[in-house]
Amino acid sequence: MSEIFVEVADSLVEDFDVIDLLQRLSARCVELLDVSAAGILLADAYGELQIIAASDERTRLLELFALQQDQGPCVECYRSGTARTNIDLTRPEPTVGWPRFAARARETGYVSTHAIPLRLRSRVVGALSLFQATPERLGDDDIALAQALADVATIAILQQRTLEQSHVENSQLETALTSRVLIEQVKGVLAERWNTPVDAAFAAFRTYARARHLRLSELAAQIISGAFDSTVIPAPAPDWHNGRLG
Repeated sequence: MSEIFVEVADSLVEDFDVIDLLQRLSARCVELLDVSAAGILLADAYGELQIIAASDERTRLLELFALQQDQGPCVECYRSGTARTNIDLTRPEPTVGWPRFAARARETGYVSTHAIPLRLRSRVVGALSLFQATPERLGDDDIALAQALADVATIAILQQRTLEQSHVENSQLETALTSRVLIEQVKGVLAERWNTPVDAAFAAFRTYARARHLRLSELAAQIISGAFDSTVIPAPAPDWHNGRLG
């Protein structure tokens, strides 16, 4: 846990890669907490939530569905600024407000979920979602740690001095969201080229970029524009995990 917080602090340089940082945080949530998957949503300049990071592709698609349907625990968490934990997706009572999301989550393989606000005092900038494929409750210690990770993510987003001005902050978030679109395009291109799962393609793309100290968004933009020959990126190993629940 200490390594993770040091890793985050070490990332807070003047021009850090927000998407890569939040992607790492979503993966770290799965490593640290008793959960199967995690996702991070951020609000854009108009207060609309956007999926910015997810521990795997199935979770990203589930979160995208929640945004399209305008329902789910993360949508509710962002609007209220209040955490929702240990939500049983197999029972109708706790999910009256968003039955379509609950059904889709069960189809994805999840039986419970949690939503933690990305909040600094009274200011809410997004939400952290956690999903479990098994019915065990998430303990108080794990919930406290999840909130701590969400707080770190919030500070990372808002920490730059220039973000003190709201119009600059909105520009920063908009840039991150636009960059995410480019990265999603690259994931699809590489997955089709290699005939591999999208998660495997993304992992190979990130590994190549981080080994060469390249920003994910910049490398993605170069690949989409044709300025970078993506064939030099090594394809993932054939036995890469296919993303199914164990």
